[in-house]
Amino acid sequence: MVNGETVRLLVDPRRHLGDVLREDLGLTGTHLGCEHGVCGACTIRLDGEIVRSCLTLAVQCEGARVETIEGLSDSGEVADLQEAFRNRNALQCGYCTPGMIVTAQDLLLRHPEPTREEIREHLSGNYCRCTGYHAIVDAVAATAAGRTAKGSAAA
Repeated sequence: MVNGETVRLLVDPRRHLGDVLREDLGLTGTHLGCEHGVCGACTIRLDGEIVRSCLTLAVQCEGARVETIEGLSDSGEVADLQEAFRNRNALQCGYCTPGMIVTAQDLLLRHPEPTREEIREHLSGNYCRCTGYHAIVDAVAATAAGRTAKGSAAA
């Protein structure tokens, strides 16, 4: 299942998930940077855990739940993060942005009120070649604060 839709594909056992997502399914929000699992541009969620799609074989995903930036965006799950990235100029060239947002959302789901140091640490596996880290950390911190305030108001 990809972004909530059942997908059936016959793929070569050596093909990586990132390639299948981009080339076969047209989900080009998942970027392929280093193709060695180092840069984080290809980060997606697989059964609720973030993984590097450039290191994951597509055949490993049979029966799994794959969520890409498109699915998280379409569902509205990361709308506040995307808005914070835009408002804080954390987009820069945008190449790392989908992986950063997927990774940041993972952090916020697991730890809703992270410190700036915890944000930096969680995002440390994602490279921004434009060196927009300060703005990215600001955007994640602002999103966390906004979600906390919204949660407090609802209580």
